[in-house]
Amino acid sequence: MGVALLAGRDFNAHDTLSSPKVAIVNRSFARDLGLGVYPIGNTFRREATPSEPEQSFEIVGLVEDTKYSNLREKFSPIVFLCAAQESRPDPSVQFVIRSAMPMSETVSNIRNLVAQVSPLITLGFLPFENTVREGLIRDRLMAKLSGFFGLLAALIAAVGLYGVTSYLVARRTNEIGIRMALGAQRRDVLSLMLRNAALLLAWGLVLGAILSVAVAQAARAMLFGLKPTDPVVLIAAMVGLGFLALLACFLPARRAMRVDPMVALRYE
Repeated sequence: MGVALLAGRDFNAHDTLSSPKVAIVNRSFARDLGLGVYPIGNTFRREATPSEPEQSFEIVGLVEDTKYSNLREKFSPIVFLCAAQESRPDPSVQFVIRSAMPMSETVSNIRNLVAQVSPLITLGFLPFENTVREGLIRDRLMAKLSGFFGLLAALIAAVGLYGVTSYLVARRTNEIGIRMALGAQRRDVLSLMLRNAALLLAWGLVLGAILSVAVAQAARAMLFGLKPTDPVVLIAAMVGLGFLALLACFLPARRAMRVDPMVALRYE
């Protein structure tokens, strides 16, 4: 499965039904039992059950912590036992098979090989990628919905800024005419409009960043791996929204730049 072996060894052909029972444990198991960072050579016991007596296992390997059922669970103690040492092996066994061949060809070859051993063995196949994908359905759905509503919010904000800026330009038409009559250049009018819009945008981005961190804290439970204080995400969002906002402000600002001074002085 690609789990990192930190110390000791893997199971091998010497681990048989007649040899001393061995086990591989993860970091959490070694930590919770107080076995230290190198638990190799220590033993632990599994209590007796109605069908099996108490058993003792020697730790021969230490592996990294992994998630067992889903990505949301916390790391927990896990013990791996050698299947070759089971006195009552499970009749249903799962194998992970890696192959560079196409799925259909791999399945056909495996069925043929198993049939040569025993035609009574039943097989079922499931691509591991499908298992991972099915486990992330909820997270992918939430990510897509969040992305959609985020884009929708950005579009609404851009339209709102366009409307506000257009209204401000209309309110200041007389002022613009006077400025241009007194010698202001078109680029000066454009700079004035964009500067006012940039000031509003800066306040909005600062308040939006603060609110987004607070909201992301609540959304952390719904989105796996979400970091509310990730600076890269915040900066990218602020740059994207800033670009959209300035683009929305540029159109009315450019219209103000083209106002005829005589028309502007007679406005209202």
